[in-house]
Amino acid sequence: MRSYPGVILAGGEGTRLGTVDKALVELGGKRLIARVIDRLAPQCATLAISANGDPKRYAEFGYPIIPDGAAEMQGPLAGVLAGLDWAATKGFKAIVTVATDTPFFPTNLVERLSQVARPEEFGIAVTEEKGETRWHPTFGLWPVSLRDDLRVALARHQRRMVQFTESKGAVPVVFEGPVPDALFFNINTAEDLAQAEEMLARV
Repeated sequence: MRSYPGVILAGGEGTRLGTVDKALVELGGKRLIARVIDRLAPQCATLAISANGDPKRYAEFGYPIIPDGAAEMQGPLAGVLAGLDWAATKGFKAIVTVATDTPFFPTNLVERLSQVARPEEFGIAVTEEKGETRWHPTFGLWPVSLRDDLRVALARHQRRMVQFTESKGAVPVVFEGPVPDALFFNINTAEDLAQAEEMLARV
């Protein structure tokens, strides 16, 4: 499992949290990106942070900062593409992506993704709630071989992650946990942040 690099998608501006960098918002006295790093680093060979803006704000974490690319290509898929391009220069065959605003993702994320999807395949995390499958496309195992198709999609302004992942035949990887509502709980608003504070004691 540790043969895969992890790419943290930290491009979210957090507009519903004010004018703050979402990755640097504190949860339980610790910044979100620090929580994500602590959870992902033991699962991966190395990490990189995909983000725009001043890279100095993440310098203290000691990982490469990868810009998302041109303004017209910004968004989670652009962050994935930047991660794939970076991984290709390092000789990796695939990357695992996570979102910086989702601090409770599974500690066996990489293990489960790699069990179901091989490096040349494409695996995306899903949960099943009340008989319905919910996709979490920012959490996935992405083969480097996808980068050319992804570049074309972005050039055509196709930015929807679920649409792209489904069109490329992503393998759904089901995750379960003792607190299922927390697994991929993402923080977008002040209310979400307050709810996440309550979840801390349960995860």
